[in-house]
This record gives sequence, structure tokens and C-alpha cells, in this order.
Amino acid sequence: MNHNIASLKNWGWQFMKTIVSLGHMALIAAMIAARKASGLTQVDLAKVLGCQQSLIARMESGQRRIDAVDLVLWARAVDADAKYFIEVVEEATPVDHYK
Repeated sequence: MNHNIASLKNWGWQFMKTIVSLGHMALIAAMIAARKASGLTQVDLAKVLGCQQSLIARMESGQRRIDAVDLVLWARAVDADAKYFIEVVEEATPVDHYK
């Protein structure tokens, strides 16, 4: 039982590292740049996506994790290619990220 708890704690730490990682920060910067380049404010983007502006703000500030579906929808809304955002993350994420 203790081993399972230790594993979960370790997994949680590894998971949290992805939220404050170089890759995640690069992704956020690219998403913000794409939104601004498309001429959309956070409010405008929220209307397009059908969500609250606060969700956009949490994603852009790094307070909310961005999943693949979020990324695809965001890319479509700002007329960008979702693959571009993946490339940004790949370039910014060190090979030894979890070490």
C-alpha cells in the first residue's frame, strides 16, 4: 500500500513538472501570439470557442493544463495549424525533461 502512495506522489510530481516546463511555457507563448495575430482578444476567442473568457485567461496564464482537444480547437479558432503548436513544444522540451 505504501508503495502505491509513493508511486502516486512521484507521478504527481512528474505531472506537475509539465505544467511549469519550458515546453508548456513555449506553447502558451505561441498560443497567445497566434491569438493576437488573428486579431482576437480573450473575450473574442472565448465567444468563438463557446466558453468563458476566464478559461482563456487561465490557459494563457498557465493555471490550466492544455490538452490536445483544447489545442486543436484553439488552432482552428485562430486559423492556425495545430501541428505548429506541437512543433513549438517539441523544440522547447529537453530530452531529459523528467530527470
